[in-house]
Amino acid sequence: MGCFDTNTSAAEVFATEFGTKTFTSVNELLAVGELDFVIVATRHDSLSPLAIATLNAGKHVFIEKPGALNHDEFLKIHEVANKNKLRVHIGYNHQYHPAISKAMQIFVEGLIGELMFLRGRYGHGGRLGYEKEWRADKLKSGGGELIDQGTHLIELSLAFLGDVQLDYAAVPNYFWDMPVEDNAFISLKNNAGNIAFLQASCTEWKNKFSMEVYGKAGKLEISGLGRSYGVETLTFHKMLPEMGPPVTQTWSFPEPDNSWALEMLDFIEDLRTGTRNSDNLDSSLEVLRVIGEIYSRTNR
Repeated sequence: MGCFDTNTSAAEVFATEFGTKTFTSVNELLAVGELDFVIVATRHDSLSPLAIATLNAGKHVFIEKPGALNHDEFLKIHEVANKNKLRVHIGYNHQYHPAISKAMQIFVEGLIGELMFLRGRYGHGGRLGYEKEWRADKLKSGGGELIDQGTHLIELSLAFLGDVQLDYAAVPNYFWDMPVEDNAFISLKNNAGNIAFLQASCTEWKNKFSMEVYGKAGKLEISGLGRSYGVETLTFHKMLPEMGPPVTQTWSFPEPDNSWALEMLDFIEDLRTGTRNSDNLDSSLEVLRVIGEIYSRTNR
């Protein structure tokens, strides 16, 4: 349908690539009657205002993660969406990665037995000038590495654990001279006592994604996300009744990453048919609640 960007050159490049038109303002775009939904992919500090304007214009909205600058802002989105009976999806694409999707299927089928705990790591190494970018300004980003890559780890943990409480948190600066954290170490626990121990880091130097899900009958190990994170793989270690070395099966997914496309198609299909397969409004609110508690507890 069209696009708007405060950087007009970027908008023109996008319009040319996708064969669409540019608008001169957000209001002009939202005034288009036949528009069904809007994608909001901006800096964190403008996600909520643009999403609320979209909802008030009667449009569904797909918002890039984390959906808002903080929990309070996202709560307003939640309220407006429910009041107007409109759909909101937050762009947490990782559940659409094939290794993670298959791991969730194996878990739901009970093949690793009763859940014990999770361990997740996600990190990159930044780049020259990283400490001067908008992500290093809390007024624009809402926080550091925790609200950046850490949101994905928390969102995935909720998918396995359900409702959680914050058990432990540390958000230090080890390398980057900036007012937001460059590392986050957190422990989440559900009502059954299952723990997710997570680390998000922008001092990783070599990009890394790893998530391990431990059950009483086996272990799922997800590694890589493609591109600079390495080939995406899932390894299932199935324990034998006599224990000892497990039976191991590995799936590799070297194909290009199409998780964003799958996520968008899922959202569009829900809008078209009235299904709710892509609904993540409540879980996204919970992610920001946890992050807000971490920042409050650590005086960040």
